[in-house]
Amino acid sequence: MPLDITPVKKGEAIHFHNPNKKFYEAVGGEEGIKKLMYSFYDKIYESDIAHFFPQDEDEFEAIKVQNTKFFVQICGGPKVYENETRGMELNEYMIRLHDDFSVTEKSRVEWLGTMREALNELEEVEQSLIDDFWEYLDSFSKLTVNSFSDGSTYFAAFTQAKEDR
Repeated sequence: MPLDITPVKKGEAIHFHNPNKKFYEAVGGEEGIKKLMYSFYDKIYESDIAHFFPQDEDEFEAIKVQNTKFFVQICGGPKVYENETRGMELNEYMIRLHDDFSVTEKSRVEWLGTMREALNELEEVEQSLIDDFWEYLDSFSKLTVNSFSDGSTYFAAFTQAKEDR
């Protein structure tokens, strides 16, 4: 199954579930998520949305480390990002973190395309687990889009499906 990018529809409620914890195990736990995310961020640094990130190498490295912690935790690893959320639910905190940026659908597509490149490097991970992780990314990333081609801004409300896995 290809990792398709579905479009944002302004005003649409966004529903998502966190990635299946089996994905975390399949990629090799915390070290595997780190490898995946570092590959992704190395690609992002050369992408059309690199301007969203610090251009100073040390500052960029700090962002890479910090954001990797989010993915470790959201994928079912240890709670290494808890102290960052200031009491907010983890996903909501990550959404609000993007409020200071003008995130367009075009930048979301670039972000997802870069993530797809990193995911294509995974070996020996069941496609169904990659697809499930992708479903989370595709849906969740819609919540970060806050600037539209018509000049309007919008902050989406989200509904997180609670699923036991």
